[in-house]
Amino acid sequence: MKKLILGLAIMASSLSFAQEKEKTSSSPVRFGIKAGLNVASINDNEFKSKPGIYGGFFANIPVASSFSVQPEILYSGMGAKFKSVSDARLNLDYIAVPIMLQYNILPELYLEAGPQFSFAISQKIKGDGGSADVDSLFKGFDFGVGLGAGYYFAQGFGLTARFVAGATDIAENNPDDAIRNSVFQVGVAYKF
Repeated sequence: MKKLILGLAIMASSLSFAQEKEKTSSSPVRFGIKAGLNVASINDNEFKSKPGIYGGFFANIPVASSFSVQPEILYSGMGAKFKSVSDARLNLDYIAVPIMLQYNILPELYLEAGPQFSFAISQKIKGDGGSADVDSLFKGFDFGVGLGAGYYFAQGFGLTARFVAGATDIAENNPDDAIRNSVFQVGVAYKF
């Protein structure tokens, strides 16, 4: 009798695992676009936060019924405003590559976390007097960690929010405390 119960338990668990795999494999990879507002800052007392924009493409790759991996390629306008000079801004523009691990709490609602690799494409100080390149003052690479959430409505439209905290010093040859980027993003997304 014990062998029969054990055999039925193994068969039931095998069938439930097969159904779980079937659900995962039938979920296709979905591609999409996203864009929104950045509120960027630098952890230095001489700066305050500055608005910017972000936008780009993503692929949502299901790995289980409630988990997916979402790599993205985004333009991200970051930097900060100078506190002492009202019209001067530090504009740090990046191509950001976040790789987010997403967990669906509900089919429409997800939480996410993961690393972000950012590559500088422009580093300038801008003000009323024009602009100046500051490539020699800042590194061309930034690494951060993102946490976020999103909600998808009908027809693939969604709202997203994410905070990315910089983990590396972005200043070149900096003997003082590390200078790090941080950004809060809120925007819209569409899955094809």
